Amino acid sequence: MKNLILGTFLLAGTTLFAQKISPDFEQEDTVIKGTFYYEDGAVKQKGTYKNGKLHGQWVMYAPDGSKMAIAHYEKGKKVGQWFYYQDQDLTQIIYTDNRIAEVSQWKDRNIVYSQSNK
Repeated sequence: MKNLILGTFLLAGTTLFAQKISPDFEQEDTVIKGTFYYEDGAVKQKGTYKNGKLHGQWVMYAPDGSKMAIAHYEKGKKVGQWFYYQDQDLTQIIYTDNRIAEVSQWKDRNIVYSQSNK
């Protein structure tokens, strides 16, 4: 569970820290697409903003290019299914009203933990 909390803070917090390679931003309809990079130029994070707030899907990548997490925001609030990948393990967190509603973990494609706060 500590890893989940740490991952959530990393995903949300990495957009706040300065980096040597400047992020790219481009307007697409009503959203702004942002791409953030590691120092070596590899993509670190991609996602969209709407009205200055995180909005839509955000994907976080490890330095080797593999997916680390997929998150969803609506008007700056955590919503829906979030996924955290670690080797062959997967953790799913479901957010309702910006709060954790359910957590499930799989190891080698077998569920090992599930808890609902509903």
